[in-house]
Amino acid sequence: MTQISANPDPREADGRPANDNQPGSFASLSVLDLIDDEGNVADIARRAERLGNAVLIAMATCLIAAPALWVAISYVI
Repeated sequence: MTQISANPDPREADGRPANDNQPGSFASLSVLDLIDDEGNVADIARRAERLGNAVLIAMATCLIAAPALWVAISYVI
């Protein structure tokens, strides 16, 4: 049987709670380091803007077409 202590040994990694608030733990990791140059950033921003515009147009179309379809079907029946 495994013995469980109320005061675990702080030197053991399993005994410590998970805490990602340590200032030096992941200080060198950044998503911005994965992007190579400024042209790539502009390309990503351009694609994101196009995708946002397409989603906005699709949502507007559905918000207009769905009630119109519902009204048309309800008058037919």
